[in-house]
Amino acid sequence: MSLRIGINPLTWTNDDLPALGDDIPLETCLREAKAAGYDGVELGRKFPRDAAVLGPLLEEHGLALVSGWYSLRLLERNVDAELDAMQPHFDLLDALGCNVMVCAEVSRCTHGDLRARLSGRPRMSSAEFDRFAKRLDALSSRMLERGMRLAYHHHMGTVIQSQDEVHALMRQTSTAVGLLLDTGHLTFAGGDPLAVAREHADRIAHVHCKDVRSDVLARVLNDDTSFLEAVLQGVFTVPGDGAIDYPPVFELLHGAGYAGWVVVEAEQDPSIADPVTYAKLGNRKLRELAAGA
Repeated sequence: MSLRIGINPLTWTNDDLPALGDDIPLETCLREAKAAGYDGVELGRKFPRDAAVLGPLLEEHGLALVSGWYSLRLLERNVDAELDAMQPHFDLLDALGCNVMVCAEVSRCTHGDLRARLSGRPRMSSAEFDRFAKRLDALSSRMLERGMRLAYHHHMGTVIQSQDEVHALMRQTSTAVGLLLDTGHLTFAGGDPLAVAREHADRIAHVHCKDVRSDVLARVLNDDTSFLEAVLQGVFTVPGDGAIDYPPVFELLHGAGYAGWVVVEAEQDPSIADPVTYAKLGNRKLRELAAGA
């Protein structure tokens, strides 16, 4: 099983809740990520967005750029406008050797709002879903023509959150649209990561591995907290420290011939969950899973 193991800087600094890890320098994140055994890192808010600056910085630490989140607004603008808006991000990823872009629709999203309840997540009408799927398909095809695969990130607090919505999106788009399999977000949304991976194995273009603490999940769902409040309460952790059954997922990825990045992405409060400790735990678990598969 040919995999590269990466980590998202959310372990050190939260993008949606800047107060978490705001005092941790980017240099610390990169140094500790390399020391924990990772091959690469995804982008975060503290990363320079100039390839001539970021490239040498990553090279200095012996890290590759894995990919980086891009916020789609296809419910609000057409494909040409979206391509224009993403051009600087596309160019940065392309210049640093990435061939996959992590994308999620953020129109009406609630995941960055501490006041928004989990039950108040946004939804699309049938007509909106059809229009969104057509635009996403067209956008993905045009990106693929330029050598970049779109990996769609289903995410809590967005219009594509549930397992059924992931299935519907994959059915209504072509293979140009890749899937980012996020074990933690699917579990949080009440889905089954293994079932989704099995159904769409040929569409998986990127993998985020976050584990879920089932006791915290039950509590935040019962209390109908916000997504960020759930994060603050510790709903997420690294693989091997929660309730998700990872070996079958990795066995399926192996059987499907997946050879991309698998990324530890487990946002926690770094003042409570020591980044180095959890980064090492996540890396050790993913390498164990890859070897076992």
